[in-house]
Amino acid sequence: MDNHADILVNGYTRIKFNRGLKNPDRQTQGHLMKSDAPSIRSLVQDCQNSDASSKERLYRTFYGYLMGVTLRYVNTSDDAEELVNDSFMKIFKNIDGFSGPEDPDSFGKFFKGWIAKIASRTAIDHIRKQKANFNMTGIEKAEQFEHAAPASMTLEVADIMALINQLPENHKIVFNLHEVEGYTHEEIANMMDIPVSSSRVYLTRAKSKLRTLYALKFSAC
Repeated sequence: MDNHADILVNGYTRIKFNRGLKNPDRQTQGHLMKSDAPSIRSLVQDCQNSDASSKERLYRTFYGYLMGVTLRYVNTSDDAEELVNDSFMKIFKNIDGFSGPEDPDSFGKFFKGWIAKIASRTAIDHIRKQKANFNMTGIEKAEQFEHAAPASMTLEVADIMALINQLPENHKIVFNLHEVEGYTHEEIANMMDIPVSSSRVYLTRAKSKLRTLYALKFSAC
């Protein structure tokens, strides 16, 4: 079995990468992520000019980053790899319309936010296609919990990310979108096709469940 796959980066050129690699090019990624914002700006501009080598470099640079985003929504590396490639297809298709801020220090962060949004939406669309009743779990009971007590937490980010895959699917998605990606409940409701109150409920339940899991984890230590 061929251990490689390829991704179309323009009408004629494909990028080959090894399926076993979580980050196809650590050296390239490390250089750009630590480098100044103009390097990313130049890379994006070259991609907008349909430069195939720049598209390959962008793919290798941000593959690991988008893998991390995607794995917050799906549990298997095979699904994540497929979704990351789907995300890059969308990125390259729409990169001509990307316009970041003039401030060099903000450009890289803005671009990373843009591609992360594409990756998270791609993952959610995948989950919705896999499960026809994706949005319905618990919604019929949501309204009665709308005024549940706030579930404020002081967990460390690393602890949360280690436990987050144990959450029910809808709770996990809302938690990621709101607490990690920074979406509002109104935006999440629109993305998931659920009431705003249900988004709030799922977040409250997610935080409560994480608090319980956290307590169990460290009480056993």
